[in-house]
Amino acid sequence: MLSRRSKWIGGLVLAAWAGSGVAWLSASRSGASDAPIALKVSLSARNLRVVQNGKTIATYGVAVGRPTHPTPTGSFRTGDIDWNPAWRPPPVAWAAKKHYEPPGSPANPMQGVKIYFQAPYYFIHGTNAPGSIGEAASHGCIRMVPEDAVELAHRIQRAGGGVPLTISP
Repeated sequence: MLSRRSKWIGGLVLAAWAGSGVAWLSASRSGASDAPIALKVSLSARNLRVVQNGKTIATYGVAVGRPTHPTPTGSFRTGDIDWNPAWRPPPVAWAAKKHYEPPGSPANPMQGVKIYFQAPYYFIHGTNAPGSIGEAASHGCIRMVPEDAVELAHRIQRAGGGVPLTISP
C-alpha cells in the first residue's frame, strides 16, 4: 500500500553493489540555505510569503496561534506533507474531549493538506474555519484557506521538498 505521506520529493536513495557489501547514497533534505524558495511567516501581519531569489512571489493570509497557544517563532524547515489528512486529537488538555475526524470530514480541522514544520504538533494546514484567517485563533499551527494550503504544498514539492521556514513575531 502506498503512503499518502510524501517524505520529501526529489529525494533519492540509490543502492549499489560495492565489492563485498551494499553502499547507500542518499540525496536527502539538506540544511543548505540555497533552496529554490523560502517561506516567511509574520505572526503580527498574519501572512505567509513565498520568497524566491529575494523576491516575494506569493503572499497568503494565515491564522496563527492564540496567546494561550502561541505559534513557535524561529527558523525551521518544512517536513512531511500529508495530503487529505485525518485529524487525531493531540494528547493535550484542550483536545481531551475532541474526537478523531476522518479525511474530508467537514468537522476535520485539517483540510486538504498538512505540512509539518515542528513535529509532532505544529503544522501549516488547510482549515475548516476560513473565517479565522487573519486572526490569532489556532492552537499554534499556521492555518490557511484549504486551496491556498494545497497550492503552497505543491510549491514546496516543486522546490524539492523541505524548504526553509522563518516565523517571526
